[in-house]
Amino acid sequence: MKVIADLCVVPMGVGVSVSKYVTACEQVLKAAGLETKLHAYGTNIEGDWDTVFAAIRRCHEVVHEMGAPRITTTLKFGTRTDRTQSMEDKVISVEKKLKNR
Repeated sequence: MKVIADLCVVPMGVGVSVSKYVTACEQVLKAAGLETKLHAYGTNIEGDWDTVFAAIRRCHEVVHEMGAPRITTTLKFGTRTDRTQSMEDKVISVEKKLKNR
């Protein structure tokens, strides 16, 4: 099953800047072969269910290995069975509607 997810991993107890941890997670997602789109407060991920969730688990493992004693994660995800849809499809759909106003 395909899934589109929005992931925000926040290491706790590591200070104010978390960009090195975000970078490590981005590398995990890319290494898993997933389609991603980084945004200001997280990452959109597109791919096979098992691959996406295995990569999210690996993100947690890597961030803990980097020394973060705690992690809080926000995850939103959706699936469709009526048709195939990509992250780009969803954005294009809204952009078309904005142009028609």
